[in-house]
Amino acid sequence: MDKILMASGALIETLKNGGKVLLCGNGGSAADCQHWAAEMTGRFLKERKALGFIALTTNTSELTSIGNDYSFDKVFSRQVEGLGEKGDVLVCISTSGMSKNVIAAAMVAKRKGIKVICLTGKAPSPLSKISDITISVPSVQTPRIQEAHSLIIHILCHLVEESLF
Repeated sequence: MDKILMASGALIETLKNGGKVLLCGNGGSAADCQHWAAEMTGRFLKERKALGFIALTTNTSELTSIGNDYSFDKVFSRQVEGLGEKGDVLVCISTSGMSKNVIAAAMVAKRKGIKVICLTGKAPSPLSKISDITISVPSVQTPRIQEAHSLIIHILCHLVEESLF
């Protein structure tokens, strides 16, 4: 729970200071990114203003052009390079913590002074080693990790809303 509170504090601080939250992940984790961004730009529990959460997983033109012109390993890092600014947060979701394109995004974020939060399975992993805050689920079973990530995301939505509104 300490890591969840640390992550919520980082998200709240970023949003209070006018920053944004970028999210990336593959497959089911991409769906988690989109769900989380929808809860925060739309509504979770409270009627409130939209918050700056951007899923880097939604624009098929960007994803396929970057994947084609560079490589799939750069589909998120190029977006972090172009959209991310110092004071933002990058949330990386990877059940294995080994997704090359997610790790590449985290590395670009670190170089730009962007705080990195990761949600992952059993740590340590290459992703957890470069993240500022790691929320790890002590499992190697993808479905169990994804279920826990969904709960963690909802807890973070609640904490952010309660703090800001």
